[in-house]
Amino acid sequence: MNSQGIRGPPYEFIHGNNKEALQMQKEASSKPMALTHDIFPRVMPYDYSCIKKYGKNYLSWNGVRAQLVITDPELVKEVLKNSEKAFSKPKPLYFFKKLLGDTIPTINSEKWARHRKLANHAFHGESLKNMIPAMIASVGTMLEKWKDKEGKEMEVFQEFRFLTSEVISRTAFGSSYLEGEKIFDMLTKLTLIIGRNFYKANIPIIG
Repeated sequence: MNSQGIRGPPYEFIHGNNKEALQMQKEASSKPMALTHDIFPRVMPYDYSCIKKYGKNYLSWNGVRAQLVITDPELVKEVLKNSEKAFSKPKPLYFFKKLLGDTIPTINSEKWARHRKLANHAFHGESLKNMIPAMIASVGTMLEKWKDKEGKEMEVFQEFRFLTSEVISRTAFGSSYLEGEKIFDMLTKLTLIIGRNFYKANIPIIG
């Protein structure tokens, strides 16, 4: 890799670069964020730092596994096109598999093709147009609730999390957030657990 101009942070025994990445994530999250659209340094501080130091493409270590990170748009297009089938999808981590199940991000080959075909219909232009009334109704409900909080400070993160769940419930399942509240709460907790384990070293022989 080095002979091809690909550089990256040094490897640390067992942990790779995970400890450094986790520390950067904690530091970034502990500071208040300015009112800006430039959120990359906040949400992905480790990647942001590596790109600044080593360029658009760099070598990083996820535990004992080396990974080539590419952010150059042309290379990304080449990988996504994958016309020669040269780029296989990596096996998902155990906890990702538990959260996502057998879905488009975790499966390959013919099974992936069938799922992709089914998903295409849901995201077709006409299908999305049919979802607009439900989206408008969800936003209307939220704004109505906000009228009682005029002039008061409130936590909008939770409000928009609720709005997202409400839109998904109405458009995908024809119900409401309150009807599926327990499921959404469990998914939120599972996502938090995955977040805590994301940077933990995974030794192939052990798991």
